Amino acid sequence: MSTSVLLALGDFRFSIQTAAYQELQRTTQYRWQANALINHKPSQQFIGIGADKISLTGVIYPQYLGGLEQIENMRAEAGKGTALLLVDGFGKVWGSWVITQIDERQRLFFPNGAARKIEFSMSIVHYGDL
Repeated sequence: MSTSVLLALGDFRFSIQTAAYQELQRTTQYRWQANALINHKPSQQFIGIGADKISLTGVIYPQYLGGLEQIENMRAEAGKGTALLLVDGFGKVWGSWVITQIDERQRLFFPNGAARKIEFSMSIVHYGDL
């Protein structure tokens, strides 16, 4: 993968020149089940790894590179309704992920109403091992 690409999710590319994320937060759940015991506190049994989630937050300055359509391109990937391959800038394949949420905040407008600054966040969840 090109060194200018931070992360590829399906056909969408996060890069320094376009939709650059400033923060990547990953949460992995580990599932435990309480088992009742007579005359003792419940014991815990590990029942497997739960959901793996990533949240990306960033800023787009559409007047530089990438243009105003970047958020719509994110939404188009989400709207495919399929799992998307996630690959980082080092070439590591993270597996298949689904987009569960995209948030957008437009600020600082040109006289024609186009945003000079677009803040975004995206939530993705690991599709699972089949």
